[in-house]
Formats: sequence, structure tokens, C-alpha cells
Amino acid sequence: LLAQNLLKVTLHIPVDLISARAEPIRLLLADQGASWTEDEVQLNDWWSGKCELKKTAVFGQLPRFQDGDFVLYQSNTILRYLGHKLGIAGSNSQEIALIDMVNDGVEDLRQKYSRLIFLEYETGKEKYLKDLCNQLSPFERILSNNANGTKFVVGDKISYADYNLLDMLHCHLDLDPKCLASFPLLSAYIQHLATRPKLSGYLKSEKRNKRPITPKHK
Repeated sequence: LLAQNLLKVTLHIPVDLISARAEPIRLLLADQGASWTEDEVQLNDWWSGKCELKKTAVFGQLPRFQDGDFVLYQSNTILRYLGHKLGIAGSNSQEIALIDMVNDGVEDLRQKYSRLIFLEYETGKEKYLKDLCNQLSPFERILSNNANGTKFVVGDKISYADYNLLDMLHCHLDLDPKCLASFPLLSAYIQHLATRPKLSGYLKSEKRNKRPITPKHK
């Protein structure tokens, strides 16, 4: 599928000054050579009900994804849609299932991470980092089972789950730059993905780096 088929993609995102849940979608689009536009929504307008978009948001949440006339909500659903549309969702039924499994595992970690960042940062950071090894170990094992971590989470081809995992790893490195010290495969995995030219270009871009990965706490 040619990237030109995605030139009408639009992301509606909250202006919250962090990369948040839209970032894995951006990573995927950038790496796959797609162009997209972003319409920013002021949070004050969103929560006050002034934003007309909120009236049609299926679950009252952003990001909102639009591909031509087709509209989707829920970030993981958007990732799966793009994965299937671009042929990066697995080459057979087993790979499809394994990629779904990994993506669900990333979502479990994201939920824990989000609870820390937005609700428990001051009181829970030390405990979270102490247990982080247990949270990251499953992903190290998953990589070890696929060409000893030299490729992707599943199979020989990148998938939408890789972009989601990459974003979560970036988030945790921002939280603690030493968090992958005991995970050689995850560390090498990040470096491996960074060699992909289009993805590397996006990761170094001003557009990417003007957004903090995590909120800055006082």
C-alpha cells in the first residue's frame, strides 16, 4: 500500500504540551512515510463544552483520527487500523494474535505509567521505579524469542505494536535514563529502530522535540 493513500489523515489532539497517546500513531505514520495534519484542541474549550468536536466524540476522548471520511477514536484501535491498512499487523493468524498480545501488554504498562504520572508521582515514583524491572522483563523475554531481539517484537517485519512499545520505552527513559541498564535486548531494540531513516528523521525533528515526553513536575 502506497503512503499516498494516507495523505488525508488528520489527528485531532488536545493541546496538553506532552506527546501522550497520539505519539505511537505519529511514530507509525512517520516511519511508514505518510503525511498527516494535526488539529489542536484547547483543553479549556474541551472540558467546558465549547468544543463542537466533543459532542460527536464517541467516548468523549481524544485523539480523534480521520482518514478521508472515515473517523476513529481510541488510540489502540487507530494503531490496529493503520497496522492492517499498511500491512504491518502480522502475516498470518499467529503473528496477528501475538502482535495483539504485545500491544495489550504495552497498554497494561501504559495504564500503570499514566496512573503514576498523573495521580501518584510525588508519592509513588520510588515504588514504581523499584518494580519497573518486573514490568519490563516480559518485553525483554518477548524479544529474546524472536531472533534473540535482533528484529522486532514479532516476526521479520515491524508492526504497530513496535511503535507502541517504542513510545513506552521512551517514556520510561525520560522518567529514569538508567531504567534499561539491565535490559540489553530492549536497549539494542531502541537503537535498532532508530536506524530506520524515516523514523530517525521524525525522532530528531523539531515537531517531535518541542513536545515534552512526560509532564514536568515541580
